Amino acid sequence: MMLRTPTRIEPDSHHRGSLLVTWNTGGTFSVPYFELRFECPCAVCVDEKTGKRILKREDISADVRPMGVNSIGRYAIQIRWSDDHSTGMYHFDRLFEICESAGKKLTD
Repeated sequence: MMLRTPTRIEPDSHHRGSLLVTWNTGGTFSVPYFELRFECPCAVCVDEKTGKRILKREDISADVRPMGVNSIGRYAIQIRWSDDHSTGMYHFDRLFEICESAGKKLTD
């Protein structure tokens, strides 16, 4: 089975406020920055013991945007957000789930 990894991650020039993510297995998604920020998996945003999301939507600025994206090995990315949050690692499996649930699929 081929591991699903993003081959391109960049701002979406056609959908302002969204990140364009293309996958090696096919498919390109436009994912709103706000949704990616809300889905941050770190311990500040999600209770480590219960898995319950601590971060509330109303606590996120509507104009939040990534200031940088770094690769973490061959399995995740870390996003530095305009609200100074940067502790979440988006494992590729979870990132793909976010693309499917919160993003708009642009190509197969």
